Amino acid sequence: MIMGIILLAISYYLSAFVLADDMLNQYQQINDSGALVSARGDFKLGFFSTSNSRSRYLGIWYNNIPVQTIVWVANRDRPLNDSSGGLKIGDDGNLILLDSGGILAWSTGIQNISSKPTVAQLLDNGNLVLRNENGGSTESYISQSFDHPSDTLIAGMKLGWDLRVGLDRYLTSWKSADDPSLGDFSYVLDRDGLPQTVIRKGSVKQHRSGIWNGLQFNGAELKNSIFNGNFIDNSEEVYYEFDLYQQLTRLILNCTGTIQCVIWNNRNLEWVVIDTEPSNPCENYGHCGPNSICTISNAYICSCLDGYIPKSSQDWNALVWDGGCVRKYPLNCSDGEGFVAFEGVIVPDLLDFWMNTSMTVKECELECFKNCSCTAYANSDTAGGGSGCLLWYGDLIDIRSFPNPGDQTLYIRVTPSK
Repeated sequence: MIMGIILLAISYYLSAFVLADDMLNQYQQINDSGALVSARGDFKLGFFSTSNSRSRYLGIWYNNIPVQTIVWVANRDRPLNDSSGGLKIGDDGNLILLDSGGILAWSTGIQNISSKPTVAQLLDNGNLVLRNENGGSTESYISQSFDHPSDTLIAGMKLGWDLRVGLDRYLTSWKSADDPSLGDFSYVLDRDGLPQTVIRKGSVKQHRSGIWNGLQFNGAELKNSIFNGNFIDNSEEVYYEFDLYQQLTRLILNCTGTIQCVIWNNRNLEWVVIDTEPSNPCENYGHCGPNSICTISNAYICSCLDGYIPKSSQDWNALVWDGGCVRKYPLNCSDGEGFVAFEGVIVPDLLDFWMNTSMTVKECELECFKNCSCTAYANSDTAGGGSGCLLWYGDLIDIRSFPNPGDQTLYIRVTPSK
């Protein structure tokens, strides 16, 4: 009888510290050898180290492939120095990670949790949620890892904004392939003017997708044979996400500043890159400089827009240049000025611009004529034949050729020939 009680006590103690369930309650703790595994077995949460480090991180990875692939890291800038830390539900209801000395290394950090007790659960989509013990719907989530991405976007995650609470979900690269701490690059959904995805190094743009034109991002199609992309823009949320058809697919912002779409090849047991941005010099932000167009299929990939000439005489015969172009003749609002249509291009970045969503394209042209500083115009929305008005002022930055721009024609203002 006594031996049975002892064995029962040992069994309870081990269950509290070494888990293979999908849920963590207030009486349990995950130590370095424990884990949570989603109900279907697709994802696992536990502790890991990179190949050249003894530091321990709490992360989530795919559980059903032989190559450990981390999709989320909790304590990116506060690694544990040894294997003595633990994850548990704190007295205030938050999920907390403590080091060997009991010092807080990471927490969900929600203030004044009204629903106690709470539990943490690893869902089948790879989302780690903190919720009320008796709740199960998304409305009951107090915190979720999907709201705080690392360097990876997987199916069901949102890149972008929850306007109701001011939450911005974006990717941040690892510092290096062996260091999960915050790196130099971020991948964001920029909402200035019209939404577009942007890669930044610090605060400097390195690449952009092109603006949302009502049908697609001006330089990227949302649908392909691997996944179906969705873009949502309303009064509550502005975000991009994708749904998988069948394959294991993820977007990753690597430490060199490129965003890659990779798919798992089960035959060769490896991740295969199916798309990379930027993938060529023209996709580097403003590669040819102001008032130019970059065409990767041309031998001379940089050329000036109609009515412009290279700013530097050294660029006249250069294969690649970044000095940009200046007007051959200044704008003076004369009667001879007009517009040249450019199709098959990603329109300029929205730096100095004006937008009206109710104008027709003809009204947009007349509005541009009224202002001598207006250098170009286009529809803001290409759906249903086109509507709305975008006006650009000053230099035109980051125009590049693109074979399927979503029927967004750019009209460049030109002066009469002299």
